[in-house]
Amino acid sequence: ECGCLEAFGQGESLLQDPGCLEELEDRLHFYVEECDYLQGFQVLCDLHDGFSGVGAKATELLYDEYSGKGILTWGLAPGTRNLGIPMVVGFFFLPTQDSPKSLYRALNVALGLAHLSRHSSLLCPLALSGGLGLR
Repeated sequence: ECGCLEAFGQGESLLQDPGCLEELEDRLHFYVEECDYLQGFQVLCDLHDGFSGVGAKATELLYDEYSGKGILTWGLAPGTRNLGIPMVVGFFFLPTQDSPKSLYRALNVALGLAHLSRHSSLLCPLALSGGLGLR
């Protein structure tokens, strides 16, 4: 509600902070060391807000650190009724509302899908309504 992570770039820059990145790596290494036979990772992240940037950077970190392991990524998007997410016609976004938030949400979904698919073994987008909240 404070609007701290509205855009993809805000989430991405969060994991570029050395303190935050170090804490993530420490927690990740703790759980990896506890595994007897690590087969891969599952990443769940929102696509419609700045957490798509956080998920993209986290997936990139996993891809770089554990390149031989599978990364299954679930990109989650809520229904469109309350969000005002733009409709997609071909490759063009048509906003349902003229608010910057609806444009941010469409860009977050597009950037999130592009970046997550680059570093994932499999990307499964999920939404409460068809089309990832986009029509």
